[in-house]
Amino acid sequence: MLLAIMAIVGWLRHPDETPDTPVCIVQSGPLTISITETGTIQSRDKVVVRSEVEGRSTIIALIDEGKTVKKGDLLVELDASDFQNRQAEQQILVDNAESAVIQSRESLALVLNQNQAAQDQTAVDSEFAQMELSKYEKGEYPQEVQKLETQLTLAHEERQRAQDKREWSRKLSQEGYVTRMELQADELAVKKCELDLQLAERAMSVLKQYSSVQKIRKLRSDVNQTGLAVERAKRKALSDKTRAETDLKARQQEFKRQKVKLDHILEQIAKCRIVAPAGGMVVYASTAGPRRGSIEPLRSGQDVYERQELVYIPTAASMIAEVKIQEASLTKLRVGLPVHLKVGAVPNRVFWGQLEKIGVMPDAVDAWLNPDLKLYTCTVTFDSAGCELRPGMSCQAEILIEEYDRAIFLPVQAVQRIKGQPTVYVQTAGLARERPVKLGLDNNRMVRILSGLKPGEKVLLNPPLPSAPEEDEAFTNGLRPPVKSKAVPPGKLPAGLKKVQPHADSKP
Repeated sequence: MLLAIMAIVGWLRHPDETPDTPVCIVQSGPLTISITETGTIQSRDKVVVRSEVEGRSTIIALIDEGKTVKKGDLLVELDASDFQNRQAEQQILVDNAESAVIQSRESLALVLNQNQAAQDQTAVDSEFAQMELSKYEKGEYPQEVQKLETQLTLAHEERQRAQDKREWSRKLSQEGYVTRMELQADELAVKKCELDLQLAERAMSVLKQYSSVQKIRKLRSDVNQTGLAVERAKRKALSDKTRAETDLKARQQEFKRQKVKLDHILEQIAKCRIVAPAGGMVVYASTAGPRRGSIEPLRSGQDVYERQELVYIPTAASMIAEVKIQEASLTKLRVGLPVHLKVGAVPNRVFWGQLEKIGVMPDAVDAWLNPDLKLYTCTVTFDSAGCELRPGMSCQAEILIEEYDRAIFLPVQAVQRIKGQPTVYVQTAGLARERPVKLGLDNNRMVRILSGLKPGEKVLLNPPLPSAPEEDEAFTNGLRPPVKSKAVPPGKLPAGLKKVQPHADSKP
């Protein structure tokens, strides 16, 4: 034990030295490079139960922590009164939307029926107009022409016969067989026949040049108009149908939207009763969660928010330890390092494990509480068989980085950097002289010396402060600021330095 204390502290005062000159002797012996931090025991595999209720809700019932539950047992019940009020209001909106859908569906059926009737009527009108045109062009008009031609033929015959009779009457009148009155009657008959012939010719001319043309144009216009009416009926039917279908679709979408809202409210009401998804022991998230100590303990009457972790249910017997490491020590770590673990609840047992995971980003909770403190959460796996550990228990983890059976080392405060070079002040012939050294790893107390020193050499434990700060180099991964002086007599250290007493509990 005495050798271990001397190996860690390693500063002995020579009889010839003055009492005000603290020095340390370079030691050679076993050296352990490790990092010791506190942590928390957690379950390796667990079911996380979260609040899935929107917004903030109040806990009205909560299961006792540490109780063993079965799948389906009630864990937490949240206040659902607000959602129940919203359910009643939403149900009215759903009923109104459904009624609007039914009305719109019936309106669409009525529009389709009216459109079909209008299209059928315009199609019949168009067909009749075409038949009227065909009937006149192929039937009535030729018939009228034939009738007038017959009249013309008869008028020609009547005139010819009247003329022949008049000529005969003239001959008989000259011989005295026919009176003058009879001759005048025959001449009047000729004139009458000529007039009838003229009327027949004029009637034929009017029929061919005016009446038939007017009639045909009128009938063709009717055919064209009825055709356009058919097209208008089709377009109007399509427009009315589209409008009715769009209205029905909008009503259906509104009904669906309101129904989804109602289903969502019912789902939220159901989620107010949080049941166990698996069997196991109940652990509050405020007790074993990553933000333990920074949030209020879980209790009835407390408000919780959506996605907040409420309860953990461990699903396996194996445990892990979560240890937070300062960022200055991250460069020393690597996955797979052995870990010496002690649990406060089991003081007489030591657990051995290994470093499984190194945090990539600093813990957000610690960074929020103290922005200057950067802690990285690392995971340690270990064998917990034969010991009942519970999530949330505190532990102390010693991560073993390197172990040397024989190494040269001295206290870290004896080393400083001058122009980026690790340097110590070796006491020789009553003077302290600079000597560059090559360093290995340190355990925050002792640093391993790879070259530059030999066991038994005396080194100033507190190197002198720089005499001219404006000429010194900047800090670069050093333990102390660089200095300018080359040799300092013993007992002549700058004012303000105190003698460093060894720590009784120090160890390699």
